[in-house]
Amino acid sequence: MQKPEIFSKAPFMMDIDAGTFYWCACGKSDNQPFCDGSHKGTEFKPQAFTIEKKRRVALCNCKQTENSPFCDGTHKRL
Repeated sequence: MQKPEIFSKAPFMMDIDAGTFYWCACGKSDNQPFCDGSHKGTEFKPQAFTIEKKRRVALCNCKQTENSPFCDGTHKRL
């Protein structure tokens, strides 16, 4: 089983509009924290998530969270 690359040991804090988004699970995307297709050829797939109304979120950039795509603080233990 492949492990994702750690992009950053800090969450990506952002205000995000309502909609469906694709979170990068592999850590290789140049468009972090969103997927750009860099996972091709790996066992990783982007994770779709939906935001119902505009709000501030903390998206995981270490790719180790157990609450993907949202940060759960795991980066503090890496």
